[in-house]
Amino acid sequence: MEQLKRMAVFATVVDKGSMVAAAEALGMTASAVSQQIRKLEQETQVSLLHRTTRKLTLTEAGAVFYRSCAQVLELAQQAEQRLAELRDAPVGELRIAAPVGFSGKPLTDALAPLLDAHPGLSLQLFFHDEQIDLIERRIDLAIRVGRQEDSSLVARHLGDWPTALCCAPAYLARTGPIQRPEQLLALDWITLNGERQLRQLSLQGPGGEQQRLRIESRVSCNNILSVRSFTLAGMGVSLQPVPEIREELASGRLLALLPEWRPADIGIYIVTPRRDAQPAKVRYAIEALRHTLLRRG
Repeated sequence: MEQLKRMAVFATVVDKGSMVAAAEALGMTASAVSQQIRKLEQETQVSLLHRTTRKLTLTEAGAVFYRSCAQVLELAQQAEQRLAELRDAPVGELRIAAPVGFSGKPLTDALAPLLDAHPGLSLQLFFHDEQIDLIERRIDLAIRVGRQEDSSLVARHLGDWPTALCCAPAYLARTGPIQRPEQLLALDWITLNGERQLRQLSLQGPGGEQQRLRIESRVSCNNILSVRSFTLAGMGVSLQPVPEIREELASGRLLALLPEWRPADIGIYIVTPRRDAQPAKVRYAIEALRHTLLRRG
């Protein structure tokens, strides 16, 4: 690093024509500039400058060395400019991880306008309902649902989405009307993540009445779209985020069971590896996602 600094000082002396002018440009004293040049010549064991009382001129070796120093400075300036662009404008590749359920309109609605407004920005999307290592996969930000416990990451709570107990009309026709939470225990459940297991369902009803039920899943899937597909096929009941199934509820393809009994909301979070020094592409994406996902909720 010291050698690179001396190369920069040397190139500045040549560009400015004197050590005094170079010192002013670099915020150094003329004696400090002269000392850097002497150390550079000592380390290279080559004379780089002819010094007279009036001016400085390059030696043959100095002229060759200056061209290399100038290239190094140009590359450094380009790198600094690139960092400034990344800091100030959304450019470069943006890598986002999200649950599978976000693979349709939620992210398209949020990010398509951002891409349209900034041609220098590109996008890589990774959809997993399982949590992936953000550092290892070089993920800029992730959308996650539910409680966040990884203290090494920074989680920003966007808001909460309501959920609903759903089934297809054909399934309800087979079971008959569902009027009390206790009846849910006898139903076929389609759940997200994990193998066949018992799960706890919490419901809040009229007047603040609480019900906690342990349900057994008949079908377990590792992504929400598969859970929804089995539910639409009439295979059972599932818990679904309301913003993702509004069209199915409106069309009658899915029915909401026990609408007076409300399951717990799910928290929506944006998670990043760090909070400080975020490039502009991440800041812009967070704002776009915040606006769109809160509106959908």
